[in-house]
Amino acid sequence: MKKSDGSWTYFAPDIAYHFDKTERGYDLLVDVFGADHGGYVKRIKAVVAALTNNRVPVEIKLMQLVKLLKNGEPVKMSKRAGTFVTLRDVVEEVGPDVTRFAMLFRKNDAPLDFDFDKVLEQSKDNPVFYVQYAHARAQSVLRKAREAGIDVDAGALSAAELSRLGHESELKVAHSLAEWPRLVEIAAKGQEPHRIAFYLYDLASDFHSLWNRGNDDPSLRFLQEGDPATSSAKLALVQAVAVVIASGLGILGVTPVNEMR
Repeated sequence: MKKSDGSWTYFAPDIAYHFDKTERGYDLLVDVFGADHGGYVKRIKAVVAALTNNRVPVEIKLMQLVKLLKNGEPVKMSKRAGTFVTLRDVVEEVGPDVTRFAMLFRKNDAPLDFDFDKVLEQSKDNPVFYVQYAHARAQSVLRKAREAGIDVDAGALSAAELSRLGHESELKVAHSLAEWPRLVEIAAKGQEPHRIAFYLYDLASDFHSLWNRGNDDPSLRFLQEGDPATSSAKLALVQAVAVVIASGLGILGVTPVNEMR
């Protein structure tokens, strides 16, 4: 643990850090390492096993490095030259919501090209915009329903006759919503938050598709004039989409938006 000159190796404070965690009662340790620290995994696991007599497991997530792009070109960084971009710099430029979602829209062991231009695009190719836009659209529908005098509170819509939803696009959204509880459980057990981001993108895609079909087929529009029972069923579906997207974004630490500017 000590160098020949008496100074500590950088492994020594790592041991102290993990020892402090176990002494404070934690029964599971999760470390996040860069991919360049793959050779450090076995020694950390060995030291935690020795410190706790194999009582406390440690899981180590290796993260691939992030490549930053601007104007389609890599942002060149050099420690020696002192030219580098910090996470704070990224957050200040694109915002915390975009940064979080973009970083989580990949499995931890998959490389990530973080393109400053792409993450600010208002298009389907920008996942965070696409998901937030779905939430904003759902909220827009609910606002219009309120303006039309329809009660869209959770209690009122819980009694909606969902059997009135029969189109394949509506059922696809309903099936996606039904997967949500199990998906959260799987993501939590596997410590894989990217599953939440993937799911939200797919749900948003299904909802946008249903919205677009309603532009051509009046029977798929969420507000059916003269048919309050069908309107309630469709609005219950919309409300569920808004609730699930808001919950999923909350798990990822991203703020759902109610209106797109």
